[in-house]
Order: sequence, then structure tokens, then C-alpha cells
Amino acid sequence: MTFRNLIEVHRWQAEQLGPRPAFRYRFQGVFHDITWDSYRETTRACAAALVDAGINVGDRIGLLAENRVEWLIADMAIMTAGAINVPAHAALPGNAIAKQLADAGVNWLFVSNAAQLEKYRSVRSELPDVKGVVVFDGAGATSDASSWKSFLQRGRHVMAKAGPELDRREKTLAPDDLATIMYTSGTTGVPKGVMLSHGNLIANVESLQQLKLFDSHSMVLLSWLPYSHIFARLCDHYLHLRTGCLMALSESLDSVPVDIQLVQPTHLHGVPRFFEKMLAAAQAAPTPEEANKRLKFMFGRRLMWAMSGGAPLPPQVGAAYHAAGVPLLQGYGLTETSPVLTVNKPDDYRNESAGKAIPGVELKIAEDGEILARGANIMKGYWKQPQATAAVIKDGWFYTGDVGRIDEQGFLYITGRKKELLVLSNGKKVAPTEVEALLQSDPCIEQAVVYGEKRNFLTALIVPNWPKVKQLIPVSGSEEELARNPAVENFLRERIDTALANAVTWEQVKQFVIRPQPFSVATGELTVSLKLRREVVFQKHAAELEALYQKAPGGE
Repeated sequence: MTFRNLIEVHRWQAEQLGPRPAFRYRFQGVFHDITWDSYRETTRACAAALVDAGINVGDRIGLLAENRVEWLIADMAIMTAGAINVPAHAALPGNAIAKQLADAGVNWLFVSNAAQLEKYRSVRSELPDVKGVVVFDGAGATSDASSWKSFLQRGRHVMAKAGPELDRREKTLAPDDLATIMYTSGTTGVPKGVMLSHGNLIANVESLQQLKLFDSHSMVLLSWLPYSHIFARLCDHYLHLRTGCLMALSESLDSVPVDIQLVQPTHLHGVPRFFEKMLAAAQAAPTPEEANKRLKFMFGRRLMWAMSGGAPLPPQVGAAYHAAGVPLLQGYGLTETSPVLTVNKPDDYRNESAGKAIPGVELKIAEDGEILARGANIMKGYWKQPQATAAVIKDGWFYTGDVGRIDEQGFLYITGRKKELLVLSNGKKVAPTEVEALLQSDPCIEQAVVYGEKRNFLTALIVPNWPKVKQLIPVSGSEEELARNPAVENFLRERIDTALANAVTWEQVKQFVIRPQPFSVATGELTVSLKLRREVVFQKHAAELEALYQKAPGGE
């Protein structure tokens, strides 16, 4: 089948699969299914209401919500109406959301609940173009915001008139038309609106189909990563749309381990931090053999593979999963590439690699080591930023900003971000992610961030794996107290030196700060896809890092 837009995919699957369950979700402890017929009908009702509200083809509509079935339906409804979805990360504060929605010129908004509605109200004056708001939770609806239920009823009431218009819009929606504007998570620089077309997204999901990594009829996909991020949106939401598999939604990040046991998925996507935490929980077992058994049990009896993306997977983590009989693979991509560029396959993988280019994607390495990509999945550009677009798309090649190499078999190895390369005062260059990966290979180190731009040696912020530390040395107290304990500092000093034993001289961490609590999304130190925001971290710890250089023998 060849599809011109995602709405055609949706209609075709609903016609093929009708009464079969499309989604499975848990509400108040009980699982509920939504069929493909219901998915299609509810989507059309929402789209009809949007048309009745005056939404035109090409209008931008905001979507501010945590993962839930309504997010998926609203996304499809926005596109069914010929409009463009502008999703905001639910964890962002109101002022950050306002900047994105205002930049995109959003004129309608879906929110999940009263808390997200309040965020909108706090910045309403900055969003004068918004004509209406819909709240998924009925209890959150007020005089200035319609309930989801009433909005769907509005659409059903006008369907006789709006239905033909929806059909007309679907037929005229071309592959080059915009489906979404997704704002980058901003690990470096100011967030930019990435314009992805229907053709971009379809090209990417069709390429994944060609890899034949799954059997659509028996596939059960457990989905928990935020749909406001391109990884889950394409690899969960649109892959589900194209394959027609059953997709189960986790209640929350905290419920994922329980949901795995209840759902028994065949496939699962995640980020390295998730897989690291699951591994750490398994390794609390008394023996390596028991840890392997525990890890395999934690991912259920039906798992065919799990895929890690969003950030580099530490090699030792991947190796530990494979040793336990849990196939954990790694892929690579960016928002600007819709997102997938490379994947490892269960029968063709390299543990330290990001995999091979998927069908339809070309890769090459520039003279300075930057990874370049070309294909139908490359974005149309950055919203209202032609200069920024021209800086990254040259002669059809997208400049990823990542540095890496491709081996003779075609496997891609990523060594760091071009902008993140540290240059020490002696001119030596350091890829911080490589040093951090070595540090985090030690089971006693949960997180590590390396610092040293224009300095004469490296320092680091270290978050210990406190349960493991307490197992190995006789210490007690709160994590804040332990972070100041000289015995803990001496112990970690030895672990750091051992972890970096094979690193070159200028990659050695000479001084470090022990941080009692992990970096998190809530503190603004991680993006919603759990990528590190280095500048935020360094600003928060500026005084402590500076003190490390002052206390070094002879200073700097």
C-alpha cells in the first residue's frame, strides 16, 4: 500500500481491522480496550467539531497533555481536519509552553486536566490567537474550556454537514503538507520548531516496516515514553497505526515495571536511563546468576526485543541485557529526521553501535567527523527560521551535529555531540559522553557529568548508586550526609580511577563533586526524553565546580 497522508493510513486500518482492539489502557486499576472502529469514529467526531469551530486547513493546534488515549485521538483528529499538531511537553512550565505555542501561532488548544488548563490561563495574555480550549478530564471543564465529551458530542451533531468536508480535506492532503511542528528539547541552544510533513513521517514508518522486525498480528507494544517527543510518537503511535498491532498504554513511568508484568508485551521502546534503572534493580540480587534471572523475569515471558533510543546506550548495559537473554537493541535518530536513521536488528547488531541505516536513509561522515543524513524522512525545516534551516540542510544532506564513524559493515558508532566536545586549555579535545560512559560503567556510579571547557583538567559531578555503595562500604546516614562523608569520597575516588584506567591522561577526572540526588526532569536538568541539559547543570553547580579548580594543587 502507498499512502499520501497519515489519515489515509488511519482510515485503511480501521476498515481492515474494525472490531479488533487498537488500544488497551488501565483506568482505576481495570483494563479497557478501544477498537479500531471506535478509534476512527471518535477521531472523526473530534475533527468534525474542529471544522465546526472554524478550524481551517493549515491552522496550528496545540496539544498539552500527558500520555493518554485522548492524546492519540486528538492528534489524528487535528490532522483529519487538515490542521497541524503542535504538541508541548506536559512537564514544561507555562512560560516555556507559551513561547512555543505563540511562535507557532496556535489558535486552538487541547489540555489534559485542570492543572494543565491553569498553566494556559497563567499565560493566556501571551496567546491571543487561541479561540478555544478543550479539556480531556470532564472535571476540569469550565466556562472558558469545553469538556472532551461535550466537544465530541458537538462533532457528532454536525457530522452530516462536516463529514463530506473531512473527506475532501483528506483527499487534498498531500505528502508534502505539514503534519506537525515539534519543538526540540533544547539540550543545546534555543528550542526550534521542527516541521515534519505527512510524507516525512510515513517514509520513516514504512522504512521500519521493511526491516520486518515484528509480526503485526501477534505484536503487543507497551507504550510509555511521552508522545510529545518524536521517539514515542513515531515508534509507538505511528508504528502502531501502520502495523495495526495492539498498543497498551502504561499508566505512568512509575507503573512501567508492573505494566510489563500485566501486559506481557512482545516489544518495548525506552531510553537508556530506564534500562539502567531496571538493570540496577535486578543487580541487587545476591549473585550474577540470580540477577540475570531477575532481569529476564522483569521484562516478561513474551518480549522479542526492546529498543533503546533518545540518547547513547552505555555498552555495558546492552551487554548485561544480552547476557541475561533480554535482547536490548539500540537505534539512533533526531527530531529533524522523523526520527529514525539507524537501528540494530536482533540477528545483526553490534553492542556498541547505533546500528545500520534503515532503508531509504543514506549516511556519510564529514571531514570533521560529523554525521550527515539524507532521505525522505528529513524535515522540511525549522518553523519561521530559514537561516537556521540553511545551516543544517546543505545540498540535501542534514548535518546532525553528532560526531561518529561508520565501519566496513555499515554500523554507525556515535562518539559525541559536535557542540559538546570539550577543548581543554592545552588544546586537547575530550568527548564528554565517552568519559561519562566509562564512569557509569561502574555499578556504584549512577550518573556522571564531566566538565572542563578551557580548563587544564577534567572535573565531574557524580551521583552514586547509593544502595550499591552501602553494600560495599560500612556507612550510614541520609544521602545528603553520605555525600559529605570522606569515606564515600575516598571509595568513589578509587572507583573513578579504576573506571578510567585505560583512558588517556587528559581524559582523567582529577576532582569531583558528589551529588546526593539524581539529575531529573523536574529540576530542569534533563529533557523529557531524559537527555542531559549540560548548561543548566553547570549553572547550578558553578560555585562547586569552580571550587574544585581553586583547591587543586597550584590551582589552575
